[in-house]
Amino acid sequence: MKKLDPTMAEQVAHAVRVFQEQRTGYSPKAVTVVLSDDTLVVTLHEALSPAEKALSRTPEGAIQVQEYHRQLFRDSVDILRQEIKRITGVAVGEAAAEVETTTGAMVHAFTTGTMVQVFQLARRISMEVWSGNGSGDQPHTAEGLSC
Repeated sequence: MKKLDPTMAEQVAHAVRVFQEQRTGYSPKAVTVVLSDDTLVVTLHEALSPAEKALSRTPEGAIQVQEYHRQLFRDSVDILRQEIKRITGVAVGEAAAEVETTTGAMVHAFTTGTMVQVFQLARRISMEVWSGNGSGDQPHTAEGLSC
């Protein structure tokens, strides 16, 4: 049986998972990679250790956990930049990270100067609903403007 080569998304997800585990000793439950034009968004699901989750129950503890992960990311982002360039063949322009302490999701957004807004939904949306408007109604709008 022929072994298939992993996709770029799978390679990036694996690299980020290994990076996270090496840096924190804790592996995220899942890693999601999304590419849109020149923006690569990597989400680490349930990436906080049990101790970090416990600490995050208070506002002060949540701030400590967020700052810890921001600093960890800043101190070692060059390694991820190099790995992403090796996998994709494209240099990383900018990098940022944010931790959502209630769910334990971690987002690393790599951009080339654009603003990135990431929304973690409360549940999944099926491809059928996402690809169409799901009901035959008028297109969805944002603040009255067509999207």
